[in-house]
Amino acid sequence: MYKHILIPTDGSPLAEDAIKHGLMLAKALNAKVTVLTVTPPFHVLAVEPMMVTDTREQYDKDVAAMAERRLTFAREAAKVAGVVYEDAHLVAEHPWAAIIDTAKARGCDLIFMASHGRKGVSALVLGSETTKVLTHSKIPTLVCR
Repeated sequence: MYKHILIPTDGSPLAEDAIKHGLMLAKALNAKVTVLTVTPPFHVLAVEPMMVTDTREQYDKDVAAMAERRLTFAREAAKVAGVVYEDAHLVAEHPWAAIIDTAKARGCDLIFMASHGRKGVSALVLGSETTKVLTHSKIPTLVCR
């Protein structure tokens, strides 16, 4: 069945729950897991330059630390579950595209991800990375709620 599962995470409680469930599925299937976190690139969009509070270097450090916190949760959970594990951190403008590209590049045959958790109008207006993955991916995707 599935031999390599990609689990994206944004560090949210829903994503952490999806990691736990994805690891249980991987354990049952004897599949390996790749956990991916995607962070946005540095942008300078301000009317006044003084409004920018982070330098690119500081932003890169902050993002790397945030990604490490996200992946540490998954790494520790995978160790406890006894699942073969690898992780990745990408900087990308569109997380949904990075998720699909990573799944293809690493030979994943299932994407297992959290629902976005938004409700009502914000879900309709903002959309979600999950919805975009479901819309654009040809790789089977299982959504954890």
